[in-house]
Amino acid sequence: MKKLITILAAVLILAPSLALANAFSLRAGYFFPRAQNGIDFSDSLWTIEFDNMSFAKSDFNHSILGFSYEYFLSGELSLVFGLDTYSRIKAGYYTDWVGYEFDEGDFAFPAEYYTGDFSIAHSFSFSLTPIQVSVKVLPLGRRSKVIPYAGGGVGVYIWGVRLRGEMVDFSDEYVYEDEDLGDVSVYPIKATQAEERTRFSFGGHLFGGLQVPIANRLTLEAEFKQHLVSKGTFTEAFKGFEAFDLNGFQVTVGINYWF
Repeated sequence: MKKLITILAAVLILAPSLALANAFSLRAGYFFPRAQNGIDFSDSLWTIEFDNMSFAKSDFNHSILGFSYEYFLSGELSLVFGLDTYSRIKAGYYTDWVGYEFDEGDFAFPAEYYTGDFSIAHSFSFSLTPIQVSVKVLPLGRRSKVIPYAGGGVGVYIWGVRLRGEMVDFSDEYVYEDEDLGDVSVYPIKATQAEERTRFSFGGHLFGGLQVPIANRLTLEAEFKQHLVSKGTFTEAFKGFEAFDLNGFQVTVGINYWF
């Protein structure tokens, strides 16, 4: 519902430009965050979450909705103004740690040796809204029986990250004296509500697709788009983490109406 409200609001804002537009399209599909977690991203939020929690990178492959206006400069060339919206929230628990309650507070113990009083859990969410301007090339023109196209452009990416629930503070180590295991490293569990909202990054994109006319002014399309975004910088709740990877790709299908 929030995605639909966002799209409708954007349509109202851009409504005055309809007189200049030659086509309008709606699309839906899936967005696949790159969520880079290689050597250079060892301290990234993506990496820390996937290394510790029960959810995986694939859990953040999720639906994306969007619309665009297209202004034809010629039969083979057009400008496209588009907006997409993606949001995903996933709840999980620490796979290698369990929680125990003490008078001093709650602590995380290694699940390898302990069963725990409770699972340590939190939710993690990521949202991304690209607003883009593109140049689109139709090598066979817009009147062929099958219309292949390709293009690219630039955009502003509005994004946000949120974490709510319990988090293990690995920066604050305690030693628990176990009768059988000896000294065991344990860590305090903290209730967390961390959020970075309405952050802006800039980037580019490349895309390619195919349109098939189904009526005089109506076509169906299938499209692949690669997002190439500058890394997101945290300034509040997650300040100190590495830059956040916003890159990814999307696969969508849509319907186009020509004015």
